[in-house]
Amino acid sequence: MYRRLLALPASSFFLFGPRATGKTTWLRQVLPDAHWIDLVPSEAFVRYLREPALFRREVEALPPGWIVVDEVQKVPALLDEVHALIARHGARYRFALSGSSARKLRRFDANLLAGRVANRSFFPLTFAETDFRTDIDDALRIGMLPGVVSAPASAEDTLEAYAANYVHQEIQQEALTKDLPGFARFLRVAAILNGQSVSAANVANEAGVARATVQRHFQILVDTLIGVTVPAWQPRLKVREVAHPRFYFFDPGVARAVAGRIRAPVHEQERGSLLETWVLHELRAHMQFALTGGEVSWYRTGAGAEVDFIWRGPHHAVGIEVKASERWRPDAGAALRELLERKAIRRAVAVYLGDRPLKDGAIDVLPARAFAQQLGDLLA
Repeated sequence: MYRRLLALPASSFFLFGPRATGKTTWLRQVLPDAHWIDLVPSEAFVRYLREPALFRREVEALPPGWIVVDEVQKVPALLDEVHALIARHGARYRFALSGSSARKLRRFDANLLAGRVANRSFFPLTFAETDFRTDIDDALRIGMLPGVVSAPASAEDTLEAYAANYVHQEIQQEALTKDLPGFARFLRVAAILNGQSVSAANVANEAGVARATVQRHFQILVDTLIGVTVPAWQPRLKVREVAHPRFYFFDPGVARAVAGRIRAPVHEQERGSLLETWVLHELRAHMQFALTGGEVSWYRTGAGAEVDFIWRGPHHAVGIEVKASERWRPDAGAALRELLERKAIRRAVAVYLGDRPLKDGAIDVLPARAFAQQLGDLLA
C-alpha cells in the first residue's frame, strides 16, 4: 500500500484516471464508510441503465454521508439523478464519481454537474508516493503503475496484459470504434512515436488507416486518459515558431508495452522520450495534488531551439529541459538561456540522468530523483 498524495475534497467530486492507477483503492481508503455503487458488475449496470431513477430512490433511503459511484461513465443518466439529489438535499449527500473515461459522458451530452462538483485526476505512482525509493531506470523500463511497482518480478506480464486488454476494455466495450484491428495497428505506431510531434499522414501510412481516422484515434486515447497532448507554446517572441502538439502516453511502462518492447532492454533511442514521459507524469500529478493550476506546453523556434516543457502558472513560467544523459553539456541549455534573456520564463530547470545537482549559470541541472524531490519549490 502506498501513501497517495491526493487530498479528499470536502464536497462532491469527479475522479478520473486511467485504469489500474489505484482510484478504487484510494477511494476505499479515504471513504471507508461510504455507500458503494459499482457499475462494473453486469447486474448493477443493467439495473440502473433500465431505471436511472432507482438510484435516486435508493440514495434517499440512506443516512447522510458519502456515495461512491465507480465507473460512472457506464450509465451517464445517473448524473441527472446526482444533480437532482444535490439540488434537493444540498450537502446531506456527497458524491465521489470515478471513472476511466469522460468520452462517453461527453458523447451522450451527459450532465457534467458544472459548478456543483469538483474535478480531480488520478495518476500512476509518483516518486514522492514511493518515498523516493524508486530507481529512475526502473521507472523508465516498467513505469509507475501501482501493481507494477509493488510486484516488479511480474511487471512484464502485467503490462502485456494491460496493453492487450486495453483495446477490449476501453475501446470495444465503449464502442468507440468499429475497426479494432485498425485501431490496434494505430496504437502500436502511436506508442513507437511516443513523445514526438507526430504527423497524422505518416501515422496513417504506417498503420494502414485513413488520416481522418488517425486524428479520431488520437482523440480516443486522450479522452480515455491513455494519452496526453502537449501543445506548442506561443509566447509572442519575435521568432518563427513551430506549433505542432506532441503526444505522450501516460506512463513509460505502458508506452513500452503497447509498442511491444516491454521485455527488451531500454534502447538509447527510446530513453529520451521515456524520461520526458516520466517528467510530464510528475508535473501533471504535482499540479493536481498541490492544486497549483497552470498548463504544460513545449517550445521550439523555427531555428530549432527547443525546450521540452514550459509550465505556465498564474503569475510566471518555468522552462524544463530533459536530457537522457549522465553528463550535462552547456550547449543543451541554449534554448532555456534564450527564454530567460527574453524574460519569457522566470526559472530554468534541466533534468538529466547524472547523480549530482549542477548549476549552469541560471539553469538548475538536477538528477531525476532531485527533480522529483524539489518539484514543489521549482514551480513556486
